[in-house]
Amino acid sequence: MTNKLYSKWIQTPLGPMLAVADHDFLYFLEFEGCKGFEKFLSKVGRHTGCTVEPGNSIILDLLEKELQDYFKGSLTSFSIPLKHFGTPFQKKVWEELKKIPFGTACSYLDLARNIEHPTAFRAVAQANGCNKFAIIIPCHRVINADGRIGGYGGGLAKKKWLLSHEKTKI
Repeated sequence: MTNKLYSKWIQTPLGPMLAVADHDFLYFLEFEGCKGFEKFLSKVGRHTGCTVEPGNSIILDLLEKELQDYFKGSLTSFSIPLKHFGTPFQKKVWEELKKIPFGTACSYLDLARNIEHPTAFRAVAQANGCNKFAIIIPCHRVINADGRIGGYGGGLAKKKWLLSHEKTKI
């Protein structure tokens, strides 16, 4: 691993997204204005021993291309290698989130059942909110058990737009 991570703003139809990567992994992808930017970037620095500075990498170029294809409607899953920082429970939830097919939604309760913790839907919701890979780990595909859209770190308007873009039936 290098001692640097590179940050880049990527323009999307929903506004700018900040991405942080090295030449091997993506560490962060969130919409501008999402809460916890500085706190998470500091956490990445502590965990990796790297500094974060503006720049570019192979991963950031690939991410930009895949995001363009996603927003054009020609990409339904991402190939970007991710580097997670979280508890084993959070990582289990994030892996389950990646299994939600494009164009579908599930509830926090469904996710809790899928990871064999059926009463842990609140913890699942909290882990979902700690996801730092917007769109790539599709936390926007999780809704409340009663069918309401629920929350989203990037804002409800973005969540509604993403679900509509994916033609998700709720």
